[in-house]
Amino acid sequence: MTDSKPTVLLTNDILADEAARLQLHANVIVAPATDPDTLRRLIVDADALIVRARLPDDIFNDARRLKGVVRHGVGLDMIPMASATSRKIPVANIPGCNTASVVEYCVAAMLLVRRQLDRQCIDHGGSDWPEKRQLADQMSELGGQTLGIVGVGAIGSALARVATALGMRVIGLSRRREGLPVEVTYADKKTLFSEADVIVLSCPLNADTTGLVGQPEFDSMKASSILINVSRGPVIQTAAMLDALRHEKIAAAILDVHDIQPVPAGMYPPSLRNLYLTPHIAGITTDSMRRMSRGAVDEVLRLLQGKRFANVVNPEIYN
Repeated sequence: MTDSKPTVLLTNDILADEAARLQLHANVIVAPATDPDTLRRLIVDADALIVRARLPDDIFNDARRLKGVVRHGVGLDMIPMASATSRKIPVANIPGCNTASVVEYCVAAMLLVRRQLDRQCIDHGGSDWPEKRQLADQMSELGGQTLGIVGVGAIGSALARVATALGMRVIGLSRRREGLPVEVTYADKKTLFSEADVIVLSCPLNADTTGLVGQPEFDSMKASSILINVSRGPVIQTAAMLDALRHEKIAAAILDVHDIQPVPAGMYPPSLRNLYLTPHIAGITTDSMRRMSRGAVDEVLRLLQGKRFANVVNPEIYN
């Protein structure tokens, strides 16, 4: 007897109980690797695809049965959107699934630098109490400082609310000048980079934002300013950032995203003590992973029932 269930391909594992829920309705295949050849081979027989890894640009050339693609998350730069749209393949994402996680990361990053809440401030059983206590003289509060947000979407808007509650002034650079959250005052690029004490990059990666932060922006920033990147690595011109850190043009940079991921050895100078690196974890917590997996499975089940995605990102395919 032939199994009539549709096939759903996962580039990576999703939450186990959500995978089990999907298996009630489909044959679920997890790619053994995410290299282009493996993904191209497996896409041939897939009816739906859940994406957690970068897809090759030509992935849809042989996708003869593919009915739709779901991003296990929000950002779409892993998916060749123009190719999907030209083939009228609907693509969905899970908006808001990691907003709280990324906002908390940004607040933690601000406090890490401003209050030096890392290992250099830990008192080891009282033996270095006087030395550690003196560090407090160099610390500052977030209240009264200006937060500049580049990309005032779901994450930027939520961060603005938290920052306002902490007593920060919030300015934002966005494609829309009207309809910004009440907590955010619009600022052009020059004003934002020159006035902000903390700058958070939370914009999507596209032609307008690639290389957005370069030498002119670093030259205009305050020497005491902090740069936090939770968008995508190429939004920052890395060479210009490293030069700014070496010459202490800014106080610190906290990067959760990078030009190359995973980060290869030697990509960043190990001697830069004002550079903090994390492995793309800002949006990942137990809670956000559950929201992502549940949302992705919900969307795939809609698709397999012959319905449209609830969160389709290329609705023009239906025109």
